[in-house]
Amino acid sequence: MTRFSSSPVYFAKFPIETANSPGRSCIVISQLQGVRGYTQGGATAILKPGDSTLIDSGRPWSSNCAGECSRLYLRVPRWLMENRLRLSNLPLLPRICGASGLGVSLFRLATSLYQEAEVLTMEEGVSAIEAYLELLCACVGHPELHSEEASHSAELFSRAERFIETHLSEPALCPSQIADALAISVRHLHRLFSRKESTVAEYVRERRLERCQRDLCDPRFADRNITDIAFFWGFSDSAHFSRCFKRRFRVSPRVYRAHPWSGTWDAGYSEPARGLAEKSNFRLLYPN
Repeated sequence: MTRFSSSPVYFAKFPIETANSPGRSCIVISQLQGVRGYTQGGATAILKPGDSTLIDSGRPWSSNCAGECSRLYLRVPRWLMENRLRLSNLPLLPRICGASGLGVSLFRLATSLYQEAEVLTMEEGVSAIEAYLELLCACVGHPELHSEEASHSAELFSRAERFIETHLSEPALCPSQIADALAISVRHLHRLFSRKESTVAEYVRERRLERCQRDLCDPRFADRNITDIAFFWGFSDSAHFSRCFKRRFRVSPRVYRAHPWSGTWDAGYSEPARGLAEKSNFRLLYPN
C-alpha cells in the first residue's frame, strides 16, 4: 500500500507488464483528498474523498486532478483479485461511493491498514487484508457469486470435518495434512475455520476432548487407564490432556471418571460436567 500526494497534475501510465504476465496486478485506489478523475479503456471514474475504484495495471490508464490531491494505492495480484471476485473479466473502473453503505467501511479499513501497517504482525496483516478483500468483493461483485462461494466454503468445511473425524486418533494430524487432503492452501483452511469462530487446532482439540469424555464414562472402557484413552485420541502428553480436560469440563479426568453419575452421562458432554462444577461443595470433596 502506497500513499501519493500531488499538486494539480495529469499523468498517463503505460504498463511494462504483458496481459499474461504473472506479475500483473490490480490497484485499488482510495481517494483521501481532492477530486480526481481516472480513465481506462474508455471508462472514467471521478472520485471524491472517501471513494474507491479498481484499476487494471496491465492496461494503459490515466489520471488528472485540478487541485491538491492525495490517495492510497493498494496493489493486489490480479489472480488473487479474480479468485475473490470469481470473475475472469474484472469490472472496469467501478466507483465505490464512500458516502454510505459498505463503501464507507471499505475506505475506513483502507486508511486504518495504512496507518497500522508497521505495527501489525504477519498474522494480523493477513487477517486485515482478508477482511478488506471480502468487503471489496461485496462492493463490486455479484450477490449470486457470493452465494455460490458461501456454498463452496460450506462444502469444504464439511469435508474438513469429515477428514478430521476420520483421522482424529492420529497425533500427527495438523493443518497442512488437512489442507492437502482438501487440495487447498493452509491459509484457506484457516480462513474456513475462522468463519466458524474457531481455529483448526481448537476444533481438533475440542473433538478429541469430547471423544475422551465419552470413553471415560463408558463402562466398556473401565479397565483402560486415563492416559491410554487420551493417547488413543491423539493427545501425546498426559499432563497437557488433564489441563485441557479440566479447562473444558471444569473437572479433572480422574474426578469425572470416579463420580458415580458418570456412568449415566451420554453425549450431552459439557452440560452435566458444568452442573457438577457449580455445586458449592464439589471442590471441597474433590480438590483435584
